Amino acid sequence: MALAGLFLAALLAATLIPAQSEAVLAGLILAGGHPVWLLVLVASLGNVLGSCVSWALGRFAAAHAGARWFPVAPRRLDQAAGWYRRWGRLSLLGAWLPIVGDPLTLAAGVLREPFWSFLALVTLAKVGRYLVLAGAVAAAQ
Repeated sequence: MALAGLFLAALLAATLIPAQSEAVLAGLILAGGHPVWLLVLVASLGNVLGSCVSWALGRFAAAHAGARWFPVAPRRLDQAAGWYRRWGRLSLLGAWLPIVGDPLTLAAGVLREPFWSFLALVTLAKVGRYLVLAGAVAAAQ
């Protein structure tokens, strides 16, 4: 059940829904009930999948940006798109960042970043973040 909760928290945290996967991961590492590698894997899978949902939303719903139901305010989407245009696909390495990361993955979909390059860069960023966090928590024990 803990792994499912971690997966769900990580998935939601990678969308525009506020969630704290880092706190869940740290708590489970400190609890010691599962191997750290498994926790990092589950969190990474959920978080990358959530980013893919955001990419798909951007890719297929871009024509509706600005609509009331669209999950990103036009100002935030313009900000993320500007950052994306300035730095190119390598800006996806910042997909783990708070505030900007989730709109950035949505902007990548809007700007039609190819899925496989999107997936590779976002996976590198998300897994890297969880590895650093897991190492820090494990070292603090």
